[in-house]
Amino acid sequence: MAAPEIDPRALADMQLFRGLEGTVLAAIAARARVRQLPKDLRIFSQGDQGAHAHAVIDGGVRIVQTGADGAEVVMRFIGPGEMFGTVALFTDGRYPADAITLSDTLEASWTEAELLQLMARYPQIAINVIRILGGRLQEAQHRVRELATQRAERRVAHAVLRLAQQAGHSTVDGTAIEFPLRRKDVADISGTTLHTASRILTAWEKAGLLLSNNQRLIIRQPAELRRIAEDAVDWSEPRM
Repeated sequence: MAAPEIDPRALADMQLFRGLEGTVLAAIAARARVRQLPKDLRIFSQGDQGAHAHAVIDGGVRIVQTGADGAEVVMRFIGPGEMFGTVALFTDGRYPADAITLSDTLEASWTEAELLQLMARYPQIAINVIRILGGRLQEAQHRVRELATQRAERRVAHAVLRLAQQAGHSTVDGTAIEFPLRRKDVADISGTTLHTASRILTAWEKAGLLLSNNQRLIIRQPAELRRIAEDAVDWSEPRM
């Protein structure tokens, strides 16, 4: 079976390649290693060497980090057009977390040598890398501040709204988050326990703020979630 290919136009809106001309995108696409990956496949493991720059063309990836005690925590989700694995290229060359497909996923990757060659030839790529890493650092800082200063329901609201901004699309019922989400995933990215996250989400479902079906979240009242995130109302307990 022939290896899948990517249309250079699919790279145009990708974080790493924004601002590049069509002929350049065609050359980059020609150098990509493209794979169609099944759901729940481990793309790489925490500590693996030989890091590549990876990109999701279609589908999604869960980034999971394991602590010294063996506990696993979801760090972030990667959607179409987003890069992952790039941090390792600019540190010690070891992946800091596992990457696992959320669904059937079309993925492209470039070796460290290829990425460095592309950055040298097209400086816009280097600028884009800085912006990507800066954005990830800013997000990490926001999450640390939330953990230090906000109640659990505010953190859960922020997490759900971020996911909706990242991978939401409009439906007749509201804004659906494309990623399949376990309640543990929401707990992890909110920095709270599974019990607390489940209690909060259940309260919101009963109040009509959310719909949950087959690990898919649909936001029905985004304005109300924003009010919770801004601490204008407390939905940590079910309302009568």
